[in-house]
Order: sequence, then C-alpha cells, then structure tokens
Amino acid sequence: HSMPKPVELQGARTRNGRLKMLAVWAVCAAPVIASYLTYYVIRPQGRVNYGELIQPPVAMPVDSQLPLQDMQGQMVLPAALKGQWLLVSVGGGACDKACEDHLYQQRQLREILGKDKDRVDRVWLVTDEAPVRESLTPAMSQAWVLRAPEAAVRRWLQPEPGHAVSEHLYLVDPRGDWMMRFPVHADPSKIKKDLTRLMKANESWDEAGR
Repeated sequence: HSMPKPVELQGARTRNGRLKMLAVWAVCAAPVIASYLTYYVIRPQGRVNYGELIQPPVAMPVDSQLPLQDMQGQMVLPAALKGQWLLVSVGGGACDKACEDHLYQQRQLREILGKDKDRVDRVWLVTDEAPVRESLTPAMSQAWVLRAPEAAVRRWLQPEPGHAVSEHLYLVDPRGDWMMRFPVHADPSKIKKDLTRLMKANESWDEAGR
C-alpha cells in the first residue's frame, strides 16, 4: 500500500478543521437564531403583538428623500435621528384633537417606561407649513419637532389601507428602520406592553443615549 501524500493529509486536516469550526459556530448561534425566528417569524399563539410588525422593516430614507427642518428652519439630517427608538406621530402644525391625543400618548408612553425611557425619543413630523400652536411648545420641549413634506413621509411610513398617515403612531428602531405600526385609536396600555417587551428583548445591545 502507498502512503498518503503530505498534500492529501494537509487537505484532510483543513477540511476537518473547517467542519469543526462550523459545528462550534452552529452550536453558539443556534439560540440567537431560534429566538429571532420565534419572535419575528413563528410568532407563537401565546404571544401576540398589538402593533403590526412591518416585514421587512423599511429603512429611513436618505437626506434628499426625506428633507427635514426644525422649527427654526434649519436642516436636520435624517441620520441624526438614529441611535434611539423613535415613537413617531405625523400631522399638520395646527394639530387637531386626534393629533393632540397622539402627542399626549407619546409623552405618557415614554414616561411610563421608567428606567428605559431614555432609550426612546418622541418625534412629531409636521407635514405642512402651518405654525405650531404655542400651547403645544412646552409639552414638546424634549421631543423632535420637524417639518417634512407629507409625500416624503408617506414614502417611508405607510398607513393602513383607507386611513391617513396621521392616524397612526409608528415605531422606528435605533437603526432607523420603521418596524411597527400601531392601530388607529390605539389602546395606550397595549402599546406600552409592546414597548416594554421590545425594551427587554433588546436591552443587551441597545443602551440609552445616542
């Protein structure tokens, strides 16, 4: 019998080494993959989201596709919003009763998150040139109040069929991806449960602050 050639031995060792590395990686990654599939794909009957998961999530548009201005008329880059969870409402500057309710809910939902509230920012996208009522200014002092063309907003955030973009609250993850839409006339207590669940699920990698 002939002896195996050195090249053949080296090739066999390399293949075996790669197979062992893949096996170790699979064992380590399995829990992460399983939790991801359970949360986003399988969605067992015992756990039902109140908000509608957007699949796949929709990335925040780049600068030219989502022109933003603060209330002083200064340009704000969309990327400046990244790094925090965003609870977003949309409406005109005059802000009718439904708009006021959304702004109030945003503030209350953030506060009741307790220690996790610093991981969430409130955003109000004002989709017209109407001046924002002065009575709203104190409540929005710690929120992003930004003007954006409604057409540009609708290319990113989509309402349910038959509804206006202003009728929902939207949730955007720290990467800038729109990933959840809450129902029209949503129940704040049920929104809180979704937010609490998400904060807990991501506390290992998502820290407060930008």
